[in-house]
Amino acid sequence: MAERPAAGHRSVPHTADVRIEAWAPSRERCVVEAVAATVGNFAEVSGVAPTATVRFRAGPGPDADLLVAVLDEVIYLIDTAGRLPVAAQVEAGDGSLDVRLSMVDADRVELVGAVPKGVSLHELWFGCEGAGWSCSVTIDV
Repeated sequence: MAERPAAGHRSVPHTADVRIEAWAPSRERCVVEAVAATVGNFAEVSGVAPTATVRFRAGPGPDADLLVAVLDEVIYLIDTAGRLPVAAQVEAGDGSLDVRLSMVDADRVELVGAVPKGVSLHELWFGCEGAGWSCSVTIDV
């Protein structure tokens, strides 16, 4: 079996919604991977140049709440502005996360799945495991 890369993400089977897992050496990079997994489940964004930047602060709060806040904001921007992130940068703040999303209009990407509607708190997990961070999240579609 091949060794898992230091950072990454994947979809895992789920009955009705979308379940993602992400992992990375740091909490902030794990959030970046979770954003990429969320978007990658419904849109093909590789090679698409961003046309706008959105910045926001999530938190302060517990780690799992910060993850949910970031993913909720991503889904909110898709729903209200018709834009989705092609890349994300996340930095730690005073108990919060400072997020920068490189955005593109949704009509400039190929949709390959159901657009997310929300983040489920059911079976949400986000924390440090060994030498890195990982999360498991259900995305409502």
